Amino acid sequence: MAKITLRKGSDRGTANHGWLDTHHTFSFADYYDSRFNGFGALRVLNEDVVQPSTGFGRHPHREFEIFSYIISGELEHRDSLGHVEILKRGNVQHTTTGTGITHSEYNVHPSLPVHFLQIWAKPNKARLPPRYVTGTFEEDRKKNTLLQIVGPIEETSGAVDDEKEVKGDDPVGIHANLRVYASILSPGSKVDLPPVKTEGRKYYVHTLQTTGSSTLRSSTQSFPLSPGDGAFIESLAPSDQGLSVEASGDSEVEFLLFETE
Repeated sequence: MAKITLRKGSDRGTANHGWLDTHHTFSFADYYDSRFNGFGALRVLNEDVVQPSTGFGRHPHREFEIFSYIISGELEHRDSLGHVEILKRGNVQHTTTGTGITHSEYNVHPSLPVHFLQIWAKPNKARLPPRYVTGTFEEDRKKNTLLQIVGPIEETSGAVDDEKEVKGDDPVGIHANLRVYASILSPGSKVDLPPVKTEGRKYYVHTLQTTGSSTLRSSTQSFPLSPGDGAFIESLAPSDQGLSVEASGDSEVEFLLFETE
């Protein structure tokens, strides 16, 4: 039987630096909790709000798969590969940091904040060449369904080479054992989680802190999820059925589903 553990949004690590209001699902920077040091390949899940005309200055990364899911506003990306791009709602920007890269993320808008998820995954290969790619996933494709937006690169046909933008139905390919799905549920609507095909797979559900309330249901239990809450779903077997997320209030619910092992 599936084991489900709630991660309340209010219990996440937080820091408010004035220019940045951030919430950490897992141990990060000055926040440490031995219970939350990653989940399978997933290592970092930060929900960030950056104020206008501020941002993260140029800084280095290596040996991580890093991507950003833009919720609202505009985020300027610059990196040592020469890329400059303004990311907006619907964009998923991915960087393989590999042997090393520097980048900056800045809110260039003069009056509006930018709200996004910063996500890191542990790659399944070391010393990969750095790579940058952007996927665009329209709102309608996420409505009342699970849209895969990220997956292991060997399972995807898009974004194999640098400088290539993901289009059509292709998820962004990453060098990690991680699949990510996005969904926007209308009030009263629900979506079933994908069936588990192999032993050892597990899920993490993350609801965005700016949307409405929802309920995670299994065949025997239900778990209310407030904005910003998450849930770890483990000990899954192919025989487990009936897992779903439902928008239980009168507002839309946007959430991401992470599948790993």
